[in-house]
Amino acid sequence: MEVEQFYYDNKIVKKFTIATLFWGIIGMSVGLLLAFMFLFPGLTEGISWLSFGRLRPLHTNAVIFAFVGNAIFAGVYYSTQRLLKARMFSDFLSNLNFWGWQAIIVGAAITLPLGFTTSKEYAELEWPFDIAIAVIWVAFGINLIGTILKRRQRHLYVAIWFYLATFVTVAVLHIVNNLELPVSALKSYSIFAGVQDALVQWWYGHNAVAFFLTTPFLGLMYYFVPKAANRPVYSYRLSIVHFWSLIFIYIWAGPHHLLYSALPDWAQNLGVAFSVMLLFPSWGGMINGLLTLRGAWDKVRTDPVLKFMVVAITGYGMATFEGPMLSLKNVNAIAHFSDWIIAHVHVGALAWNGFLTFGMVYWLVPRLFKTKLYSVKLANAHFWIGTLGIIMYALPMYVAGFVQASMWKQFNPDGSLVYGNFLETVSEIIPMYWMRAIGGSLYIFGTFILLYNIVKTVRQGSQVEDELAESAPLQRVTTKRISGEAYHTWLERRPVKLTIYATIAILIGGAVQIIPSLMVDEYVPVISSVKPYTPLELEGRDIYIREGCVSCHSQMIRPFRSEVERYGEYSKSGEYVYDHPFLWGSKRTGPDLLRVGGKYSDNWHLNHMYDPQSTSSGSIMPSYKWLVTDELDKSDTEAKMEAMVQLGVPYTQEEIDRAQEWMLEQGTQIEKNLYADPDFAETYEADKKYAAENDMDFVEMRNREIVALIAYLQRLGTDIKAKDNNEITENN
Repeated sequence: MEVEQFYYDNKIVKKFTIATLFWGIIGMSVGLLLAFMFLFPGLTEGISWLSFGRLRPLHTNAVIFAFVGNAIFAGVYYSTQRLLKARMFSDFLSNLNFWGWQAIIVGAAITLPLGFTTSKEYAELEWPFDIAIAVIWVAFGINLIGTILKRRQRHLYVAIWFYLATFVTVAVLHIVNNLELPVSALKSYSIFAGVQDALVQWWYGHNAVAFFLTTPFLGLMYYFVPKAANRPVYSYRLSIVHFWSLIFIYIWAGPHHLLYSALPDWAQNLGVAFSVMLLFPSWGGMINGLLTLRGAWDKVRTDPVLKFMVVAITGYGMATFEGPMLSLKNVNAIAHFSDWIIAHVHVGALAWNGFLTFGMVYWLVPRLFKTKLYSVKLANAHFWIGTLGIIMYALPMYVAGFVQASMWKQFNPDGSLVYGNFLETVSEIIPMYWMRAIGGSLYIFGTFILLYNIVKTVRQGSQVEDELAESAPLQRVTTKRISGEAYHTWLERRPVKLTIYATIAILIGGAVQIIPSLMVDEYVPVISSVKPYTPLELEGRDIYIREGCVSCHSQMIRPFRSEVERYGEYSKSGEYVYDHPFLWGSKRTGPDLLRVGGKYSDNWHLNHMYDPQSTSSGSIMPSYKWLVTDELDKSDTEAKMEAMVQLGVPYTQEEIDRAQEWMLEQGTQIEKNLYADPDFAETYEADKKYAAENDMDFVEMRNREIVALIAYLQRLGTDIKAKDNNEITENN
């Protein structure tokens, strides 16, 4: 039989592995800094680009797309070549994938701290980066599919199925969720508004977890766990059921992030039903992974690679049990907006993604550099320190979540809230935040042990070279099913058909959810009193987005007695029709702000932003002093309004033409309101006098960023008025 010789591309695997470790350290370090900012709010006092609201999306993007993303590419490029017995389709595309991905990460690391963000969870990067991501992702997909088409192995192994589903689904999710209208080089507005935007975002957000943090890692599990254990996958049939049921069901579950919100009940209930069903394929995958280790448990006790993988798969099982449980409405009513969700997310991130990556790196690097791991003892130490870090991180956050939910919902016999001051709940969970910071410190300390161990392993090894391999070429056979051949066995040698079927499976759920929200007029009932934001309020909203306020404050009051009593009338879908993007939030570190308009004076808001502790003793909110001193950039206001008109916001041409005058009028009124505070008037006049005496430029208060933000905050929730019977007049 003819045998062909070829070379596996190991250099691209090495590049992605190095990038995984580099960005992992950075992403985790930013996360640890954020954890300590809960304890020391003034840690980065006065430095705008190091404020919590700007660093938080940097942390999530760095960990998800830089650390985990590079790990995915490293594992996929290594395993795909060996499973298909072929070098990657194009060295150029491999390197374009690597350098393009790193350039996007660097761009994110620069722009997010500078405040250029869309504010949409896991999709914060602005439109030029969205285009770049799509281009690089398509390059990766072409490379993957091209390699499949030139393979020397007839049947596609289960890992390849998951890689294909990942490529197709992430492309669809990314493109649909990031449909936006550019205003300037680094500013855009989502084409969706309010409820539709929330539905599309969490269809994306939930499935970014599903198809970026889960399906590719399941593919890696199906390759690296059997390799490390030297055992075959437990059940081929279970892997088939696992794959098809998972990709079909997962895509429907996004609405469970929006339970008790203004989203229509049918969409919420659909998300709940499929989320509960999701437990079965998820646990099928976990069982298949763990039982692959049958007969290898003695090796697990001594091999740190398998230790990491066992805990990773167990963490996957825990997270995928908890996800369906959290989708139950009675559980979600307790957990949502609380630190319980933070615990849930980090069990998946630290255990499933982190530990599987660590296990893969410990297995991969010695083989790339043709040597043995420098120190098994250090790897074992890393395992135990990292495991302790996960426990010390997650358990306090679960406790904090229960404490928050309990305190938020308690009533006195007279019907008043027991803890009417939101800060009482914050003060109560500070000890849990200390424990989280300690747990995070342990986890990142373990990662530094990994880094040291890998560096020493590399130094004692040889230079990475492309690996010689040989295999018989793929013989052409009929594309029809052979007599006695199982259907799925036949499908595994038809990659194009398999990819089409996988695409159909993921498109059905998305279409059923999203198309009605865009096509049915009654999806969002009209509230006649809801009007577009004024130009100054629009600018203030953009500042709110820039500073990441949505990371800590929700704008979604659920129809619970406790929330209505605390915040005011529950949210209506028609209130958000001009919100591009939506700002419902997913975590309440601070109180909900939907009805904050008119609740406090303009002076209170100014003092609160300048020094939160001066208005709210015990607050852990950082100060935003630059908002009080920086001049508001009004140069793009008309362009923003024109973009909004294209998105359906009914600004008239006259309103756009007089935008500057309109902003000046509203800003001047807020400035007058601020003068009502004698302390403000005295300080402000002193600053003005000092500037005049020293021939310095002086920005009138009416033209500062804080005034625009005050205008926006004072507008929130003032468009509707509840009648005596707590109903809202709607024009259907």
